[in-house]
Amino acid sequence: MKTLPAVIIMSLLVVAGCHKKEEPPDSRAAVNADNSGRNVRDRDDATKTPGDQAENDADRTITQNVRKAIVGDDSLSTNGKNVKIITSGGTVTLRGPVSSEQEKSTIANKAQQVAGVKQVDNQLEIATN
Repeated sequence: MKTLPAVIIMSLLVVAGCHKKEEPPDSRAAVNADNSGRNVRDRDDATKTPGDQAENDADRTITQNVRKAIVGDDSLSTNGKNVKIITSGGTVTLRGPVSSEQEKSTIANKAQQVAGVKQVDNQLEIATN
């Protein structure tokens, strides 16, 4: 029975550690995430999201090859290298922020050059900051 007190003490420590102190309401800033508006827009079925990526070998290969082409270009910004690439039926949808109109065009051109791409839907946005 010597282990029982240790178990109780450990349980109390776990419970105490899990208790989150509530902040007073007036100290919390009501700030939306930077992309909240986009998240609302993305709930619309007309907007392609990564969940729309087709699961067939051809479309997955296209997405992989577009990603390789983009990541392999050292002239692109970090945002440019991290754009969303969604392929379905040979149509590649590009989404996300990029640094400039030049970068937007470069990424779309790289996608268009990948074998198997029928069309590129360039929804890239130029970041304002």
